[in-house]
Amino acid sequence: MINVGVVGATGYTGVELLRILVLHPEVSIQMVTSRSEEGVAVSSIFPNLREHLQLYFCAPDPDLLAECDLVFFATPHGTAMALVPELLAKGVKVIDLSADFRIKDAKLWSHWYGMEHTCPELLQEAVYGLPEVNRELIRKASLVANPGCYPTAVQLGFIPLLKNNLVDPGSLIADVKSGVSGAGRKASTGTLLCEASENFKAYGINGHRHQPEIVQGLNEQSKDLVNLTFMPHLVPMIRGIQASLYASLLKDTVDLQSLYEDFYSDEKFVDVLEAGLSPETRTVRGSNMCRLAVTQPEGSDKVVVLVAEDNLVKGAAGQAVQNMNIMYDLDESLGLNLVSVLP
Repeated sequence: MINVGVVGATGYTGVELLRILVLHPEVSIQMVTSRSEEGVAVSSIFPNLREHLQLYFCAPDPDLLAECDLVFFATPHGTAMALVPELLAKGVKVIDLSADFRIKDAKLWSHWYGMEHTCPELLQEAVYGLPEVNRELIRKASLVANPGCYPTAVQLGFIPLLKNNLVDPGSLIADVKSGVSGAGRKASTGTLLCEASENFKAYGINGHRHQPEIVQGLNEQSKDLVNLTFMPHLVPMIRGIQASLYASLLKDTVDLQSLYEDFYSDEKFVDVLEAGLSPETRTVRGSNMCRLAVTQPEGSDKVVVLVAEDNLVKGAAGQAVQNMNIMYDLDESLGLNLVSVLP
């Protein structure tokens, strides 16, 4: 049994993580922390957990957290790096769902996140937790940086093309849409019902902080440096990500369908759809599955990859549990055989 702690579990990612962990047969949740809700029953904040979790929020005390085998951080950016060094020193494994350890360059991280990184020495030690790429490194890791939701979709879509040198890496385009839960649970005018409902807009148009994370990952799979145009959008739905990815083909004789089917044939959580189908966000809602499709429009030298995932599951909490399973040599799908919710 893996004794786990969850730090900062009052947001949407946190409750999604708890939803998955309470039913995981090899996990015992020891503590759930929140400074703002200390002493409050977790089920009073998240009533969907009433029958499953009888714990109270506690303060994130490093000594208490050190009694866990593994600690998840579902905290705002900049929080995990204050506690992680001490936990690692005490032999605790960490999966960080924030961005604190995703970008290897401390100066680049500080530029995008607006603060100094307090433990840059751990950036090289942290393993980027995209299982389809780094499975063996994750298996041996003590610190896993769980990928962002946008970066997961974009990388899984582009990597087969880049790894096989089939597209121009200097002209990649990612046109990506996210549900409102991707903005978090904090109060914000832009995510109010009357603001977000019946509306569709691009944001981060001059640069989004997930861009360097995506480019870093894609560069590791490309023989030439990647140039990516990344444009996120907010759509009036609660959860889900749909990515439309575009690249210029260098070869026009490739069977793209077979390429993707072969590339992901052994992956439990990547589903390559049959030719002519398009992935829908509703087919991955509440599941850890990433569905994708690939096509070359008639008369075009472009390849289009369409990707759908649940931003809170494969884009966050589900992928974190997938990483935990790998770290502890468990079946990768344990606790994650989640059927999508329809309608």
